[in-house]
Amino acid sequence: MSLQEGSARGFRAYTTKHLDDLLRRAGLDAEERIRVRAVAAVLPFRTNAYVVDRLIDWSAVPDDPIYRLVFPQSDMLPEPDVSRLAGLLRDDAPPAEIQAVAHGIRERLNPHPAGQLDLNVPHVGMDPVPGMQHKYPETVLFFPRQGQTCHAYCTYCFRWAQFVGEPELKFASDDVANLVGYLKNHPQVTGVLLTGGDPMIMGESVLRRYVEPLLELEQLESVRIGTKSLAYWPQRFVSDPDAGDTLRLFASVVEAGKHLALMAHFSHPREMEPSIVREAVTRIGDTGAVIRTQAPLIRSINDRPETWSSMWRGQVAMGMVPYYMFVERDTGPQDYFAVPLVRAYEIFRDAYSRVSGLCRTVRGPSMSATPGKVCVDGVAEIAGQRVFVLHFIQARDPRLVGRPFFARYDPAAVWLTDLRPAFADRFPFEPVTAAWSLYV
Repeated sequence: MSLQEGSARGFRAYTTKHLDDLLRRAGLDAEERIRVRAVAAVLPFRTNAYVVDRLIDWSAVPDDPIYRLVFPQSDMLPEPDVSRLAGLLRDDAPPAEIQAVAHGIRERLNPHPAGQLDLNVPHVGMDPVPGMQHKYPETVLFFPRQGQTCHAYCTYCFRWAQFVGEPELKFASDDVANLVGYLKNHPQVTGVLLTGGDPMIMGESVLRRYVEPLLELEQLESVRIGTKSLAYWPQRFVSDPDAGDTLRLFASVVEAGKHLALMAHFSHPREMEPSIVREAVTRIGDTGAVIRTQAPLIRSINDRPETWSSMWRGQVAMGMVPYYMFVERDTGPQDYFAVPLVRAYEIFRDAYSRVSGLCRTVRGPSMSATPGKVCVDGVAEIAGQRVFVLHFIQARDPRLVGRPFFARYDPAAVWLTDLRPAFADRFPFEPVTAAWSLYV
């Protein structure tokens, strides 16, 4: 049986049922393969023939960054959990038993960080609005139902809970009328971000059903589409049967007077090397859309300054706009992929110093935390105390945006919740009752 699943568009997907054969290609022995499959029972796995054949250097596996980007590693989860699941797989345990154990592990992995379920979901009266998040006053995120998968899954994905087959963890809606009605009732919203998953997994006719109604709203200034397709399936804009129609849809958004931004996810410079990527970028640019690039800083994949400086320079040369370096979120296998904040700042600083001003549109390292996007500006010594200097790029409370604040220096900290306030008894986003003396 072939490893590949085809489609009318020529796209060939690899899923968990193909994983063992792919791991044989990587040269993993039977024990290592079953431990990787144990991890894949908890976290989602999906890739495609383009990634496997064009992007991965199989001679460098398992250290190849693109291999690590899409293939689970046996040590991504706590060893007792991996061993328990591996034992079940080895014993051909019933799928229901394996899934029950996997579910228990997922619950410990903070599947919806930064208040996505309890703070970000808007309400009409007492009823939550499905498939939508509204964290910042001017921007609404919408999760189109048909876009809640990807051409391939990143091992570090902070939205892994969308893909594990547990409906209660998933954001999704196909109710465009509900979205439009919500926007009309919230005139402060000037931008919509279609996100997922990956909206560009949808065909043009489906994507159009979500985009066209937005063009009638005078309040909207921008439409954003979050996508990894330029890295994982650039054919979407070049050779897919509906590539031309998709580009015409993009052009119609611009012609309607809206700014269209593709928020492109590039994790490593190699994703930009195939010539088809440059062709796709050019075609998108010809529609009037702008491509802005972003990715998290991930240990063992892109945790070197030269990786980022090369990526930013290449993106600008191709006509894209570097936008964000994120800090790996506090979800899933964060312990495996996270880089300490002090090292994240050093990598950003060193990469930033190697590029021209045209690349310095990029911001970071930024934590998309519960109170907002917190940028690590650096490490300083103030009044004899070593501190992190931070500020809000975006915040639930707009009064905090751009306001600097300080945290005690901690070389081991990897996330905002690891930090303690400096020169104050609380951070500016915390209630007055916060008592940090309990923790020190």
